[in-house]
Amino acid sequence: MKKNHQLLRLLVFVICFGLVWPAGADVSAQSRAKSRAKKSSRAKSRRGGSKRARSAGRSSVAPTPRPAFDKIMSENRALLNESSDAESAASQIEENKLRAHVKYLADDLLEGRGPGSRGGMLAAKYIAGQFEALGLEPADADRSFFQQVRMIGSRTDPSTKLAVKSDTGGAEFGFGDEFVAGTDIEQTEIPINSDIIFAGYGVNAPENKWDDYKGLDVRGKVLMIMVNDPPATPSEPNLFGGKALTYYGRWTYKYEEAARRGAAGVILIHTNDSAGYGWNVVRNSWNGARFGLAPEANAPSLKLKSWVTEEAARKIAQLGGKDLDQLRQSAASRAFTPAPLNVKVDMTLRTQSQRLTSPNVVAIYRGIDPTLKNEYVVYSAHWDHLGVRPDQPGDNIYNGAVDNATGVAGMIAIANAFNALGMKPRRSILFIATTAEEQGLLGAEYYASHPLVPIQQTVANINLDAMNALGVTTDITPLGADRSTLGKFIEDVAKENNVTVSPDSRPEQGSFYRSDHFPFAKAGVPAVSFNPGVKFVGHSDKWGEEQFQDYNQHRYHQPSDEYSPNWNFGGMVQQARLAFWTGLRVANATDTPQWNRGDEFERARLKSLGRAQ
Repeated sequence: MKKNHQLLRLLVFVICFGLVWPAGADVSAQSRAKSRAKKSSRAKSRRGGSKRARSAGRSSVAPTPRPAFDKIMSENRALLNESSDAESAASQIEENKLRAHVKYLADDLLEGRGPGSRGGMLAAKYIAGQFEALGLEPADADRSFFQQVRMIGSRTDPSTKLAVKSDTGGAEFGFGDEFVAGTDIEQTEIPINSDIIFAGYGVNAPENKWDDYKGLDVRGKVLMIMVNDPPATPSEPNLFGGKALTYYGRWTYKYEEAARRGAAGVILIHTNDSAGYGWNVVRNSWNGARFGLAPEANAPSLKLKSWVTEEAARKIAQLGGKDLDQLRQSAASRAFTPAPLNVKVDMTLRTQSQRLTSPNVVAIYRGIDPTLKNEYVVYSAHWDHLGVRPDQPGDNIYNGAVDNATGVAGMIAIANAFNALGMKPRRSILFIATTAEEQGLLGAEYYASHPLVPIQQTVANINLDAMNALGVTTDITPLGADRSTLGKFIEDVAKENNVTVSPDSRPEQGSFYRSDHFPFAKAGVPAVSFNPGVKFVGHSDKWGEEQFQDYNQHRYHQPSDEYSPNWNFGGMVQQARLAFWTGLRVANATDTPQWNRGDEFERARLKSLGRAQ
């Protein structure tokens, strides 16, 4: 926006000059014509042609109609003022403000911002206070900034063992080092005595003519399942998205599908490649309390929701006389059929559970158009992280500075920028800081099914998760931009600021399905996760990927994800301003974003609009 401001001024000047110059030229032409007429009249009078002279003297050149000058000038001034206003408002997104928000939200005082914890509530109240100070409206019907999300929290006893038996022997696996587990059941002791069936990828995808279940009744069984999608082949290079991970490959889908079929439990096989992160991330994410939405009546549930290391999976298969590699190979084909492993889980899962609430923090900046103010552009960012691990030696506070104190700070800064506008946008802006994203996008899932404004009137979602603390880039990576016309808005803003739009550099990790924009997309709302770029100014092209790998291995979901005074906030300022300008443009646009024809979320949008066939 800023880089094009002077160009816009020049354009307006040229337009105005073009409006004035023809009018001036017409006046001069009329004056010269009148002068010639007078001279001719006098000459003819001297020759006695007085009648014709009088006639010529009375005639004049007809004035040329002028454009509606005032109207056009007003429109051009409005265009200039709107651009200048957006630029001025964006200047409110400043490094020091972002730094202050991040430092507070990632401080040890907030104890890792766990849902239902004291630190989590401090974070929620801080965000609500920022919204209130900006004069934003509470979104909840009772005039509160809090939308309470009802959840069940459970913590597995770390002394629990995964016990597996066969006719030839048995084995036990230790919690944390070899397996982790949770449950949907509100019981302190959950006995599980079930046969284990290898179910391949655990996928049922009719559109891909793929069914790993083949009609097998799995009620009461424990399913061992691989993470990720079935692999593409040379003859079908785009099967399940090719290299890109689809939702069928996400671990959350595996649990959901098994629960729908009445399985007792699921054991997911972890590998670094299939999950996209190491076992330490799984262990750290599951060592503490795990949360789920309070179930509706008759909702599908699992007694056992587990992960095991690859080595533990091999031992389980071997107990039943099976080879894990051969099982995997067979699962790579549509002809695969579920394989009983001739072993069973024989254990008691011991847990502590409680019901609790944790708030989404939701506010509205009201638009000005009498009709369009009832439509909404949504900004989202999750405030939660993994809390505290009391039994863990050393630093046991999971501060979540990058993930996602940065996203919340960016969203607050964007709210401040909207509040600084001299001309309000036509549509309204809704800001939502979600809870329990780290537990499976729970806050966003709850909002999408219990929206505070109608989903059909929600025109776009821009999500901020783990923002750029490394410096300015020459690109951005808005995940999902290629799925809808929201991408065109982003491309236009990027181009005006000499920034390119890069595709997802790690599509195999399925990042589009791993943050809070995904529940909005499932509900039909065109959505993107406004991720940082990978090409950093002053560094080689590979530097960005090296920094990502370093963060993923040494700080992601670890106590070391802490604020550093050495962070370069220039990239975060850049990212937040681009997100602000994009949302503002959508809020003022005549046409709203739409999913591309045939996209997997298009039908949900048409259904919300009452146009599904």
